[in-house]
Amino acid sequence: MHTVWKGAISFGLVHVPVKMFSATEDKDISMRYIHKECGSPLSYVRKCPVCDKEVEWEEIGKGYEYEKGKFVMFDKEELEQVSGQADKNIVILDFVDLQEIDPIYFQKTYYLSPDQAGSNAYKLLMNAMKDTGKIGIAQIAIRSKSSLAAIRVLDECLAVETMFYPDEIRPIAQVPNLPGQEEVKEKELTMAKMLIEQLSTPFDAAKYTDQYRERLLDLIQHKVAGEEVRVAPTQPQTNVVDLMAALQASIEAVKPVVTDPGPAAAAKKRPARKPAAPTAQQAVAGDNISPTPVKKRRSTAKRKET
Repeated sequence: MHTVWKGAISFGLVHVPVKMFSATEDKDISMRYIHKECGSPLSYVRKCPVCDKEVEWEEIGKGYEYEKGKFVMFDKEELEQVSGQADKNIVILDFVDLQEIDPIYFQKTYYLSPDQAGSNAYKLLMNAMKDTGKIGIAQIAIRSKSSLAAIRVLDECLAVETMFYPDEIRPIAQVPNLPGQEEVKEKELTMAKMLIEQLSTPFDAAKYTDQYRERLLDLIQHKVAGEEVRVAPTQPQTNVVDLMAALQASIEAVKPVVTDPGPAAAAKKRPARKPAAPTAQQAVAGDNISPTPVKKRRSTAKRKET
């Protein structure tokens, strides 16, 4: 498991170092928004409408809009100091009975494990809570958010249930169209109670499954097997790659077409022998002198020597 928080539980003068782990996981099937026209997945861009550019995470801060278009800014350290996240302590304020807390207050469950040399204090707190049947009410700050929390024993582990504050619970009086003081017919009420008794059973969490997720996974498999899929088009290459491709194509375009030259052309391609140095007369006459007379004079000189 991934550690999401690290700190300590304090009750009285007892200090229990602990690590926190998420007790639940979201198994919803994640889907992307797709452009129907071409099948490409859409992306979310953090763009500043004034600067007209995409903004990196390190350039982003947090602010509170106290008036339309007017903000007060906060940095990370200020928010941590206000939330109490910096001290990393879960301070138990009271011990109460679990039955006294309505489930509407509960948010998310985390597991706690002893950290470093805190095993003895961890086990002491756990056993004391089991023997008394009490749970601890504390305050905790996770990810810059302060919450109420209920610390209780779950099997042989301490668990933390983050809770809503009372002013975060909406009043029932705000719910529209609730029934008034109309009386219920006695016969109908008796039959409803009988139905409830027939459907009553001990709670077994294993018997409940996410049927929507199962049906959706089955539908996904059928679509994949039947190749009823959309393939996202290849994204355009970067400018550097496009430039290299353009240069390579240009080189290929200007290359001469190679054909079979035949024996005569092959003979012409043989390297020519280095011509003799021109005489003084040839230098004066220029470059238009044919090399043929020079070869004839050489052959004549050889006949005289023989």
